[in-house]
Amino acid sequence: MGEIRLPRHMFLWCLSAIYMFAFASLYVQIPGLYGNEGLLPARWTLRVSDKSLLEQLKDSPTLLWFGPRLGLDTQQCMELLSLTGALISLMALAVPVLRDCRVFLVLWILYLSLYQVGQVFLYFQWDNLLLETGFLAILIAPMNMPWSSKVRLNDNVTFWLVRWLLFRLMFASGVVKLTSRCPTWWGLTAMTYHYETQCLPTSLAWFAHQLPVWFQKLSVVGAFVIEIAVSFLFFSPIRRHRLTAFYMQILLQVLIILSGNYNFFNILTITLCLSLLDDQHVNALLFRSPPKTEKSTDSLTQGSLQTLLYGVVLMLEIGVYALLGYWIVLYFDLQVDWEKKNISSKTAFTYFEFTEFLKAVTVPSIWMGVMSLTWEVIAAMFKSACVKGFFWRLWSTIQWAIMATATVSMFAISLVPYTYMENNAHNELWPGIRKAFEVTERYQLVSSYGLFRRMTGVGGRPEVVIEGSMDRNTWTEIEFMYKPGNMTAAPTVVTPHQPRLDWQMWFAALGPNTQSPWFNSLLHRLLQGKQDVIRLIQTDVSQYPFSKQPPKYLRAHRYKYWFTEQKKDGSFPKRWWRRVYVDEFYPIVHLGDPYLERMLDQHGLKDKAPSRRTSNAWLPQLLRHVREHVREIPAPLLLWTLFSAAATVCLLHTLFSRKHRHLEAHRDGNTDKESTEKTHSNKVEEDEKKHVEENEVGTKEDSEVDDDGQEEEEHEEEGEREEEVSSEENEEDSLRKRK
Repeated sequence: MGEIRLPRHMFLWCLSAIYMFAFASLYVQIPGLYGNEGLLPARWTLRVSDKSLLEQLKDSPTLLWFGPRLGLDTQQCMELLSLTGALISLMALAVPVLRDCRVFLVLWILYLSLYQVGQVFLYFQWDNLLLETGFLAILIAPMNMPWSSKVRLNDNVTFWLVRWLLFRLMFASGVVKLTSRCPTWWGLTAMTYHYETQCLPTSLAWFAHQLPVWFQKLSVVGAFVIEIAVSFLFFSPIRRHRLTAFYMQILLQVLIILSGNYNFFNILTITLCLSLLDDQHVNALLFRSPPKTEKSTDSLTQGSLQTLLYGVVLMLEIGVYALLGYWIVLYFDLQVDWEKKNISSKTAFTYFEFTEFLKAVTVPSIWMGVMSLTWEVIAAMFKSACVKGFFWRLWSTIQWAIMATATVSMFAISLVPYTYMENNAHNELWPGIRKAFEVTERYQLVSSYGLFRRMTGVGGRPEVVIEGSMDRNTWTEIEFMYKPGNMTAAPTVVTPHQPRLDWQMWFAALGPNTQSPWFNSLLHRLLQGKQDVIRLIQTDVSQYPFSKQPPKYLRAHRYKYWFTEQKKDGSFPKRWWRRVYVDEFYPIVHLGDPYLERMLDQHGLKDKAPSRRTSNAWLPQLLRHVREHVREIPAPLLLWTLFSAAATVCLLHTLFSRKHRHLEAHRDGNTDKESTEKTHSNKVEEDEKKHVEENEVGTKEDSEVDDDGQEEEEHEEEGEREEEVSSEENEEDSLRKRK
């Protein structure tokens, strides 16, 4: 992997948004689900005992134990935790400096505290996935300190855990579809039922349901390929393999978002997919120029080696794609019918052959993860060893050791839930790893996954319809805001909100009412006319048919729903659904009915002690004030409003910071230019001064030379005079001698 600074920032930003969605979505439902007059009051799970606070936290790790010390009951404390989590995540979404490991630690503790008392309404796989991803964010996010460096050499090590989590999620989701022996998955017909039988379909699901059968079967083949085969490309050393896997995963998740309401789950999966990217690709997506690199002097030799290496990698890449395509055609018997203009497909392998394949790849997939993680750890170690300065090298090495140990530990305990799908591999795990998993299991650090194990509603989508009456003769259906009921109402889009009662109504319709004990409490609260429970069904209480007076009698019938078909002339029908009556789901009951009372007693759903009195302290009053202001706002609107506000602040902050950096760079450029001009002028002055001095020296030397020449001429003249005098004297002497 290359540098992952930008994907890491994107991951933390997206996770902040998902935390905000999760906390805010749960907050609006707390009174109806967990309130003192809700379906499953949370105070029932926190029994008062003589144990110390530490023992209570050990038995159930939740901050709700501190509620009485703040003068809050369990419902108010849950609201406080949800509001705090939503506010912190909203601030982290808007302000980059708050995406700190300590902030994500607080968010993880808050959500874990709510999860511990969430009971059946909070036990979904995406809640476990959010807790595991949130704990990984504690290791991935920086610890912003005044003296800390912006460069974190261990980021690739901790960020690798996100890639491993994505692999476990997708690979297991594909495997469980086949190990369940569901005939729709093996017959490649699951998608012909999926769109109309999923919990909360969107309007686009109706149109997807009208697609031809051969295309639906081909969609199942694509899902198997993306979830099982493509998952192994996450750890490919070839960069384009990882990018190909990224876009294929994104395609699958976007199609699921368009056709179904799965709250924040698909957004969280897309966030995990960011671990497949690097800075180079993100810069290309943002149309940024890559950072300049120094060119080697031996460019000819380096260029030839790069060309050779590029050719080898390209051949390997094409070979993997060709092998993958060959396996798809072979094991799904793909055949093109040019006359009918379709592609036929079927599974060309048996259950025994698939289990043998699973045995053959489970252990190698673990070793694949070991080798990939080892590479990242060793690469980070060498980077730490190359840091300049003894103190910074020591500090970097300590960070590397701590993060590498934490990463290896998380990888080790994740092998326990990962090998649940293959017993032989699970039994071969070291007992110490299983023991470590048992110790940490209550904190939801790692979990097992496997979505859409079996396709439900093959013979029609089962749906429970509650009816109320005042006289036991005239019955009125009670419509929910999101789940199917009214056949003329179009399916809505509620993502990223999760209406948890609507989801449980979908699960309840799959079996008898005895498998859903909370349903007894639902009917009991509706007979009592509890407003908090009614708002789970209709946010606008005026839309509830018994808003003025609660019904005296209630009953529940089970229907089977199907999407309507497009007419032969191509026009669309007026109704979205058609339905057929199946059976009675719950008999007629009223307040004090023996059957209802017996069911409430049997499942422990009757209040045995009165709730605490309402406190008039400032904190409970503040919580009630906030609740009154958000009570009437539809949850999806509230969530998207909060997100839009935080995203706008984040965008403005980014633009202003970029403008500030641009101004600083421009100012630094002007300063450098002025200093350069000043240096140049000083140099010119020095050159001129030096030139003047040289001229003066030259003039002085010339004058000295002239003086020396004159002196020499004078000496020569004097010498000539002396010679003339001496010659005259010699002539006179010679004359005297002659005389």
